[in-house]
Amino acid sequence: MDKTGIIKPVLDANYPMISHGKGIYLYDENGKRYIDGSSGAVTANIGHGVDEIADAMHEQAMQVAFVYRSHFTSLPAEKLAKKLARITPGDLNWTFFVNSGSEATETALKVAIQYFQEQGIHTKTKILSRWTSYHGITLGALSMSGHHKRRERFSALLEDFPAAPAPYCYQCPLKNTYPGCGLECAGELERAIEQEGPENIAAFIFEPIIGAAGGAIVPPPGYYEKVKEICDKYQILTIADEVMTGMGRTGKMFAIDHWGIEPDIMTLGKGLSAGYTPMAATVVSDRIINVIRKGSKVVMSGHTFSANPLSAAACCSVMEYMDQQNLVQNAGEQGERLLNGLKELEQKYPFVGNVRGKGLLCGLELVNDAVNHTPFSFIHRVGEKLISICFDKGLIIYPAFGGVTGYEGDSVLISPPLVITSFQVYELIRILDESLKELMNHLVSSGILIHKATS
Repeated sequence: MDKTGIIKPVLDANYPMISHGKGIYLYDENGKRYIDGSSGAVTANIGHGVDEIADAMHEQAMQVAFVYRSHFTSLPAEKLAKKLARITPGDLNWTFFVNSGSEATETALKVAIQYFQEQGIHTKTKILSRWTSYHGITLGALSMSGHHKRRERFSALLEDFPAAPAPYCYQCPLKNTYPGCGLECAGELERAIEQEGPENIAAFIFEPIIGAAGGAIVPPPGYYEKVKEICDKYQILTIADEVMTGMGRTGKMFAIDHWGIEPDIMTLGKGLSAGYTPMAATVVSDRIINVIRKGSKVVMSGHTFSANPLSAAACCSVMEYMDQQNLVQNAGEQGERLLNGLKELEQKYPFVGNVRGKGLLCGLELVNDAVNHTPFSFIHRVGEKLISICFDKGLIIYPAFGGVTGYEGDSVLISPPLVITSFQVYELIRILDESLKELMNHLVSSGILIHKATS
C-alpha cells in the first residue's frame, strides 16, 4: 500500500487519483472517464468545472474570504439568505448557515427545543424521527437517524429518537398494502407521540424522500398531509431534512413541494453549494424567530465558518446558474427519462425488485426473490458488488444499504448532476445495463440468486 496521511473510507483500499471534472464527467490521472451518476454524495448538482462559480469565488476571495459571524455580516451572506427566503415554502424566512448537513440538522434540533424553552416549556426535549432514515453523522444528528449500521458503534452515546416506521411501501415494515393500509405508518407516528407524551416532544424530523438509508423511498399519497395534521394536533414542529433532496434535485426546488406541505424548519446542504464549497443551512419560520426575538434574542448555535463570505458567494453563484440554465425543470424532464430507463431494466432483470424516485433522485432495489421482495443476505454484499462493477465500467452510483432490516437491503441511488442531457441519460442506462448483466452472471454462477433472469 502506498504511504498516505489521509484516513480514507477503507484504510487499505486504493482509490484512483482524481485529475479534473467537467459537466457530468470526472477524469482520473490515467485519463479514465467516469459518469458521475451519483453527483458525488448527491451533491454536485450543477456538474463539475463550471467557470462562473470559480470566477465568483475568485472575485470574492480577492475582497474577503472569511469574517467571524460575531463580528461582521457580509453582502454575500445577506444576499444568499434573501434568495433562500424567496424560494422556500411558507414563512421560512430566516437562515442559519453552517458547514455540513449534519450541522444543519443538529442546529434544527437545537432551534426546535429552544423555541419551546423560550415560552417556558422545558419538557419538550425529544425529536422524533423514523426508522430507515439518515440525518447526519454527528451525535445529535445520528441520534435522530434510524440507520442501524451507522448507529450501532455509538449506541451508548445516542438518544432513542427514531420511533416511527418509514413509509416504505415496497418493504412495508407493518406488512400492509397501500391503499388498504389506511396509511398506518403515519398512524404509528401518532401512537409513538402518545406513548412518549406530546408534552415531551419538540419536533418530528423527516426526509421528504428517504435517501441514503433506503434508496429514494417516496411515500404514498396522503402520507405527509396526515403527518402534518398529527404534528399540528400535538403542537409538534415539523423539520423537513432537504439536505439531499433540496435545491432542485427532485424536479421541484424542494422535495416537500411535491406535497404542498409547509414545514416549520428546513435543512439544506449538498446541492446548496453544489460541492463547490462546504455550506449548509437551517432555515427557520417567522413564527419561531419571533418567539426567540421576544426572549433571549440568541439562537444557541454557531460554528467558526458559519456564513463565511467565500462560501456564501459560491452558493449565490450556484443558484444564479441554476436559474439561468433552467436546471430544476431539466431535473424533472431528464428524471422522467431516467426513471423510464430504469423501469425497463426492472423488467429485464428479475433481481431488480423496485425502481422509484422523483426527478434526478432515483433508487434501484435489488432482491433475491422479486415475488416476495426478499432481500439478499448482507453477507453477499450484492449492492457493493454492483457499485464496484459500475465503477470499473466508468459509472459512479451511490450506496443506500440496510433499508429492509437495518442490515439487509441492497438499494442504490442514481442521481446524476441536474445538467445531464438526454443522450447522457441513455449513456448512463447503457452502462448500468451492462453492469447488471455482469452482476446477474456473478449471482447465478455463485449460486446466490434464487431465480435466474431470463433476458
